Amino acid sequence: MNFKVNDNVIVISGKDKGKKGKITKVVNELNRVVVDGVNMKKKHQKARRGGESGQVFDIALPLNASNVMLIDPKSGTQTRIAKKVVGDKKIRVSVKSGQEI
Repeated sequence: MNFKVNDNVIVISGKDKGKKGKITKVVNELNRVVVDGVNMKKKHQKARRGGESGQVFDIALPLNASNVMLIDPKSGTQTRIAKKVVGDKKIRVSVKSGQEI
């Protein structure tokens, strides 16, 4: 998978289409990513002790990696990723601008 934690991405399909955010978690085995502020669901938590009240909070669920694209650092639009060999290292490069990601 071409995505890493802290990459800026844009959602290209689904109910959150057009939203931008940072990747907070990558699940390679399932080909999924968790994007901050996207695909939010309500989580209900029961009270643990007597006298406490329960809670309802939002949690970001994973998206399929095919539904997101990286944001080009130069233009701010969505772009594909190419790999380029520099010395003995492979680096990720934006297809649109050619800049390193």
